[in-house]
Amino acid sequence: MLGCIAAALSLPLKAFSLWFLLTALLFWKRPAPYPRRAPKTRFACLIPARNEEAVVAALVRSLRAQNYPAALYDVYVIPNNYTDNTADAARAADAHILRCRAPVRRKGDALHEAIAQLLPRRYDAFCLFDADNLVHPDFLARMNDAVCAGARVAKAGMRVKNPRDSWVAGCYALYFALNDTFFNRSRANLGLSAKLVGTGVTVHREVLERLGGWNTATIAEDAELAAQCAALGERVRWVPEALTYDEAPVSFRVSLTQRRRWCSGVMSVAEAELPRLLRAAPAAGRARRADLCFFLLAPFVQALSPVPALLRACAAAGTGRLGAWAASLLLAWCGAALFSALLARCAPERGLWRSAALFPVFMASFLPLQVLSLLRRTTAWQPIPHGASASRQSGQERRVHLGKSA
Repeated sequence: MLGCIAAALSLPLKAFSLWFLLTALLFWKRPAPYPRRAPKTRFACLIPARNEEAVVAALVRSLRAQNYPAALYDVYVIPNNYTDNTADAARAADAHILRCRAPVRRKGDALHEAIAQLLPRRYDAFCLFDADNLVHPDFLARMNDAVCAGARVAKAGMRVKNPRDSWVAGCYALYFALNDTFFNRSRANLGLSAKLVGTGVTVHREVLERLGGWNTATIAEDAELAAQCAALGERVRWVPEALTYDEAPVSFRVSLTQRRRWCSGVMSVAEAELPRLLRAAPAAGRARRADLCFFLLAPFVQALSPVPALLRACAAAGTGRLGAWAASLLLAWCGAALFSALLARCAPERGLWRSAALFPVFMASFLPLQVLSLLRRTTAWQPIPHGASASRQSGQERRVHLGKSA
């Protein structure tokens, strides 16, 4: 009986997963890069920053070193709720400082204030970064190509700037490679939207004007923006030649805290935006809205996915076939380990074999985080401490300037 119940429950879960499997099959084709265009787009680079004294100056310097005319872009740091010298460090690195007049509870509040102040200045597009990033020197040039080709919302490729600081940091590098290869590349080939999460997001002023500025209310402002764009019929373009380098946590415990915030944020966005997405009228972009609905529902489905497995384990224990169940679990684990090894071989950051061996653990740990988020959401921002990489910024900046991953 338990086996039958498990089979009945797993059927819709497998049907849901089939969409992601089918779309991932298009990963093999590399999308054509955007044609190179002369610098034309006027960018505002926005960096919300809390206590980021240790890292924000390196990001500002990497933006100031862009292979793009300095007259066509400005760098703004938006310090908020900080107790260190974030603003002084950013100013010393030659960033403009934007002060928030209203209380800031989450990153979206800081972006709301910044966009409200800067939209009247007639920038063509706004680029959003996390304060612990580094940026490839061709980032703005490649985003200019995309904007000139008609992109109104764009997502950069993501790398990790400290993949060898720990096995956890290396797992983030593999995770970003997984997303870019099997999610964003596939969707670029299908005409769907890239996953609008993380850093390196570019939004054209026309989109922000249609949205009435930046207006997000969750801790997953990136996923919320994706939902707003989908409701407008806007496609998020993937620009893999524009690269950002993110600082990954080195501690597994800190990683769990960060990723639980991701899970809770996407669930909150799903509850707030799914009804609007389902009611959205424009026929254009219907497939992209459906794809985003799948993405927003994924955390709920993943939170429920252990239930059939547990029922099968109970059924196997009751019939004396627990060994066979354990063998099937081991076989699945071996398959995941093999895939991780292949990913490590093909990922931009080569030689992360220790991280590849533990990557199935990293991915499996999303399941309890989804369950915890389903039962109790994280709604408050928690600081992610900067690891040893913060003291090695100059060396990392040199590697990024040469166009290599850290």
